[in-house]
Amino acid sequence: GNMRAEYAADLTNRYAQFAKASGKTKMLKIASGPSDANYEWTDTMMRLSGKNIDGLALHYYTRPHDKKWEDKGPALGFSENDWAATMAHTLQMDEFVTKHSAIMDKYDPAKKTWLVVDEWGTWYDPAPGSNPGFLVQQNSVRDAVVAGINLNIFAHHADRVKMAAIAQMVNVLQAMLLTDGARMVKTPTYWVFDLYKPWMDATVLPIDVKTPWYHKDEFALPAIHASAVRDTAGQVHVALVNLDPNRAVPVSVALTGLTATGVSGRVVTGTTMDAHNSFEQPDAVKPVAFTAAQVAGGTLSATVPAMSVVVLDLR
Repeated sequence: GNMRAEYAADLTNRYAQFAKASGKTKMLKIASGPSDANYEWTDTMMRLSGKNIDGLALHYYTRPHDKKWEDKGPALGFSENDWAATMAHTLQMDEFVTKHSAIMDKYDPAKKTWLVVDEWGTWYDPAPGSNPGFLVQQNSVRDAVVAGINLNIFAHHADRVKMAAIAQMVNVLQAMLLTDGARMVKTPTYWVFDLYKPWMDATVLPIDVKTPWYHKDEFALPAIHASAVRDTAGQVHVALVNLDPNRAVPVSVALTGLTATGVSGRVVTGTTMDAHNSFEQPDAVKPVAFTAAQVAGGTLSATVPAMSVVVLDLR
């Protein structure tokens, strides 16, 4: 409900004191946190309840139109300006995580308390003909790119962001699965999560990608967004997301300190900005082998297709 942060902290302290797990079960106590740029909430909760909690939640949804709640923009049939606005608003997640983390650092410099981004993803106008209360929306290549950007951001902040949860998994908002009776379809977002499976329990590696800029109307955005990890078996994986819906972007990554002789990968993209999977065409957007990458002379080179998510596996 709508509470003052001080009152929410009082309730948090009460339940944190008396909520117990049975036996050897470990209970993680996650406090209700801020939305978007409500930094005062984070400061108050950490100051009053920080010693009693294991994590603090953060909510942020990407909306192409963010001026009026009743006008978020359509999931399909949108303009390139809507595409660019969606990318710009998604990139704000990095700012929010950075600033909330800095506040948490004041009270928890050892970073024992998790920042839990437990609601994130796109939020559009309801699908035409659907019940508005059910929050049904289609899921396109645009959502795949949004998912890749967010997963990269969370990887960059893995020292503080220990948990993140897209909202939601089935039929609601940026879902990974859409169902209708006995029918089910995997969305482009599902396939991005599939590409990023090596990021689970992996070690994040620093990556510095020099990128051109994507310009559209009032928006100027870095075209490439990236992250890299070493998985539990020691293999290195690199994710490259191209925000530009119009042009492929050549990328070079210096493999400093790494020994690699080859590379393979997969890519999720589409023929249009709103390419999507439907019950009639369930495989319109799905991963395919990516062959436009090579390793030579200690450098990984790739040409990342327009509006795509590429994950490369070094060997």
